[in-house]
Amino acid sequence: MSKPLVVITGASSGIGAAIAQHMSDAGHPLLLLARRLEKLEAMNLPNTLCRQVDVTDTAVLSTAIQEAEALYGPVDCLVNNAGKMLLGNIESQSAEEWREMFDVNVLALMNCMQAVLADMKSRGRGTILNISSIAGVKTFINHAAYCGTKYAVSAISETVREEVAASGVRIMTLCPGAVETELLSHTTSEEIIKAYEEWKASIGGAINAEDIARTAMFMYSQPQHVNIREVQIAATGQDR
Repeated sequence: MSKPLVVITGASSGIGAAIAQHMSDAGHPLLLLARRLEKLEAMNLPNTLCRQVDVTDTAVLSTAIQEAEALYGPVDCLVNNAGKMLLGNIESQSAEEWREMFDVNVLALMNCMQAVLADMKSRGRGTILNISSIAGVKTFINHAAYCGTKYAVSAISETVREEVAASGVRIMTLCPGAVETELLSHTTSEEIIKAYEEWKASIGGAINAEDIARTAMFMYSQPQHVNIREVQIAATGQDR
């Protein structure tokens, strides 16, 4: 392949699917990972391996990466996009929802980083782009556990960036504000969903997955010696 392999988690919809399309259009072979295999395959992208993978399962994750590398060569870019947003108030939210978010948003992200980092360091190049959130930079009401996971993503990303900087590997963090994706539908409180939708309307609407994909492509497309460490992106009208 003339372009190196890109791995994208949570690639079946929203931001992940948009980044997959842009990476494919740029000529990259892809490994797309998600729970909904049919949606990955429906994208019908060339030079793409689609696998139904729970990113919290390190063995299955490693197998999928090895399979893709056997076809397309080593992973040059990992986009950690898989995530859950289960909004709730700390007084009443289910502890199971906290665990779900920390398992996917934090532990699985670390699993994926660990799966590719050693090889990237040995080659002296590679990029890991972690999708965090504005909720990893500032707090929001009814976001306590979610903010906790995204602050963790931002802190982990910056820490690992420092650890691997001398090796030539780049760790980047992309922090979107409100985005029109399926993410809000994971929330179980209808009252919180209603309030969130009213807030989005009051700011003139959210940005969309294409806005995030273009930004991700700009970050990754810089020369390897240039690391855009963190980008915050939101609708101009977003007030918080």
